[in-house]
Amino acid sequence: MENILTITGNVKFTITLDPGVWIFDDRRVDLTTYFSQVKETSDSVEAYTKAVSKHWDREIMEGAIYPPTLKTEKKFEKEKVLTGTFGIPFKPFLLNSEPAPEAKSLVVHTTTEEIEFPLETAYNLILGYSKNGKPLTSDGPVHIYYGDGSNKDNPFTNITGFTIK
Repeated sequence: MENILTITGNVKFTITLDPGVWIFDDRRVDLTTYFSQVKETSDSVEAYTKAVSKHWDREIMEGAIYPPTLKTEKKFEKEKVLTGTFGIPFKPFLLNSEPAPEAKSLVVHTTTEEIEFPLETAYNLILGYSKNGKPLTSDGPVHIYYGDGSNKDNPFTNITGFTIK
């Protein structure tokens, strides 16, 4: 149970977070490249349209059969998941908890201290949950990174929970 985190406090819904299942989440980001990439802002409709277009183009070029390269790509993705260093944006979890309109800050509880962030900053945090394909067991279950990567070499560790104030 020590790997389960909660978002509590001045919220409409208490959220329970289990970092062990995030490896299957499509929102995961590769922390080895995430902070060095140029960020693109796009809406979900645009992303869906691009994905469908890419698939359609592939079917036109290669036919609707599954060429051997698809199996190779799937194997590569599986290998990447098993050996990668990943994180997930914190914003969707905060939005699902529905902080009260008067909520102003997020308190991050660690084993040694409490760190307070303005809510606007908290929406941009990244929760790291694996390193080289392994869960963060010694100083985890998550590490907290600023969205701009300014603390990528020294993230907040030993997180035990979150409270909205």
